[in-house]
Amino acid sequence: MKVKVVLGVSNRHVHLKEETYNILFDEPIKIVKELKQPGQFASDKFVTIKNSDRKIERVRVLGPFRDYNQVEISKTDSYFLKVNPPIRDSGDLDGSESITLVTDKAEVTLKEGCIIATRHIHITPEDMKKYGFKENERIQIKVEGEKGGILNNVRFKVAKESSFELHLDTDDANAFGLKTEDLLEIIEMSK
Repeated sequence: MKVKVVLGVSNRHVHLKEETYNILFDEPIKIVKELKQPGQFASDKFVTIKNSDRKIERVRVLGPFRDYNQVEISKTDSYFLKVNPPIRDSGDLDGSESITLVTDKAEVTLKEGCIIATRHIHITPEDMKKYGFKENERIQIKVEGEKGGILNNVRFKVAKESSFELHLDTDDANAFGLKTEDLLEIIEMSK
């Protein structure tokens, strides 16, 4: 059975604890756009992320609040910022890279929290069973077209409230000539 999954290209963004948000901003967070994952949204707030004299402005804050502060960037961003974040699942922040968040109100330096997100598919337990996937396995995605190829080491992010969606960062998407809403085929399990 061929299984296709819709792509969501993930640009650099920030997840914040409520306490950190309140240090950085004076007003309540507002929803600008609901994201495909249930309950997730793009907010009206932006921060500047920086490392020493290097900075990237207008990095969007996503909601809702989390139990941790996390900055997700691409490898290209990391070269520019001169940081070396690990490739990690969301929330796996032990020993991750330090980064500073800046707004007009305040500046907060995270001792850890900057990562490059793993390639992952959001999926429900029911869909895992339906397609015969195993939670800890890694799969491959086939990309057609002029810059086609195989994406290895794609993980599953299983949650009851999920929309079946592949998340890639901008580096991966650009390398394969992909855009949000492209349909990609899951071809096999990685060994």
